[in-house]
Amino acid sequence: MISLLVAGATALLVAGLGTPLLIRWLATKGIGQQIRDDGPLGHVTKAGTPTMGGLAIVAAVFAGYLVGHARIGTVFSVSGLVVMLAIGGAAAVGLADQLAVAVAFAIVALRWSGVSTELSFTRSSSPGLALGTVGWAVLAVLLLIGSANAVNLTDGLDGLAAGSAVFAFATLAVIGYWQFRHTFIYHVPQGLDLALAAMALTGACAGFLWWNAAPARIFMGDTGSLAIGAALAALCLQMNLVLLLPVIAGLFVMVTLSVIIQVASYRLFHRRVFRMAPLHHHFELMGWPETTVIVRFWILAGVCTALALGLFYADFLSLGLVS
Repeated sequence: MISLLVAGATALLVAGLGTPLLIRWLATKGIGQQIRDDGPLGHVTKAGTPTMGGLAIVAAVFAGYLVGHARIGTVFSVSGLVVMLAIGGAAAVGLADQLAVAVAFAIVALRWSGVSTELSFTRSSSPGLALGTVGWAVLAVLLLIGSANAVNLTDGLDGLAAGSAVFAFATLAVIGYWQFRHTFIYHVPQGLDLALAAMALTGACAGFLWWNAAPARIFMGDTGSLAIGAALAALCLQMNLVLLLPVIAGLFVMVTLSVIIQVASYRLFHRRVFRMAPLHHHFELMGWPETTVIVRFWILAGVCTALALGLFYADFLSLGLVS
């Protein structure tokens, strides 16, 4: 438990103290956000805001993960290192190269981390449908790419993606620690290391959010959103939570579905369901202030993660181990 707190605190401090330094450096280099002409008019004032803030998030995650292992007895695991490699790889490449990162993650996870290839909800035996090596690899690639793009789509308002990610990663940290304490049930011997990685991600996103909250001083850009999305999928795959991932990342799923629905409706019927997609822009055009949209979406993210934790614990109670 102390290692988890150390990892989260370290990542929080590195992101919180390092982000303003990154802001100044990006400003001197003239690296600023470009605003789409077809976006909400209120976003025009954000043009020029430093972007690529994901560099601070990724640096904080790695710092927290490494420092968290300073405590005697806390060891590195292949599963944890695979997750960290997925984060670094997703941050380093663009959208077009996500397939390479996803395929590499699937191969390494299958060969060296001992991940279960059964379709899982809260544990490998639930529902316990065997996917086989090829089936699991295909699913892993699709989840990694889909999750990365989902967070990328959600990163459209100040602090929306970072704040929502804090809920998701905090939930995964709790679940990972629970799996570590009940290895005989979940068969995730690397649970503590995965929880530590999730805690480092929680702290990094929270520290970055201090500067990314409205009005944002910096945006995370693709570097941060792709890394966060890849981390969500990688952790759930390693922790046998594949079918629980859409609940944990419920807000990101809603935003992605809004884009899919909008595109499908326009191409098939030449009509738009939403005033603008992704979903958060729809509510902006309805007259909601940006901060109202952000806070209400954070609430939705919190509800989704609370539901995920409830489902996870309900499954544990169903085993009849608690008297």
